[in-house]
This record gives sequence, C-alpha cells and structure tokens, in this order.
Amino acid sequence: QVQLVESGGGLVQPGGSLRLSCAASGRIVSFTTMGWYRQAPGKQRELVAVITGGGTTTYADSVKGRFTISRDKAYKKVYLQMNNLKPEDTAVYYCYAREGANYWGQGTQVTVSS
Repeated sequence: QVQLVESGGGLVQPGGSLRLSCAASGRIVSFTTMGWYRQAPGKQRELVAVITGGGTTTYADSVKGRFTISRDKAYKKVYLQMNNLKPEDTAVYYCYAREGANYWGQGTQVTVSS
C-alpha cells in the first residue's frame, strides 16, 4: 500500500507564496508520474502540475509562470512552489502519484484571501 501525505497549505494574501510538499511511503517500486491536482468548491478536480520520472513537467495554463513543480532524487517527494497567488487559486490541493494504479493524498487547503 502506498501513502501520500501533503503539507504546507494555509491562508495567504493575494500575491503571496506557499510551498506544498508531498511525501510518499509504503510499497513503492517506481512512480511514473507525481504531481498536484486541486479542487475548488463546486468545481471538478483539475490538474495543476505533474512531473515524470524523467523530469518532464506539465502545467495548467492558469498557473504557468507562477507555480513550479519539483521532486527529490529518490522520486518519493514532490513539491509545488506557488508564487503570486490569486484568489482563484483557492482550493484543496491533492498530491497524486502513479505506479500502475493512481494514488491520492488526503488534500491540503490553500486559501488566498485578503
């Protein structure tokens, strides 16, 4: 069984920054992809950013130039640096990992408000 645990969410003013972290544990062989999704109230869960084992990154258009995804060398931790945050970034952010099956963290709340 694989567990993903997120940390780093919170309340921040517009224009501020947050860094999310996700640590994987359990019976991990090799993730093919890790990343972040988010879900705002009343909306569907959407991709924010993902990174492959080879380091290829994909970003949602809405976060390009503001968010940066990275991972550790062991590919068991993934990070999301979020800069210039906007109120529309408010959502629950979920860590995601794929190793055959899809795995999800429990989510961490990010609120951008003045």
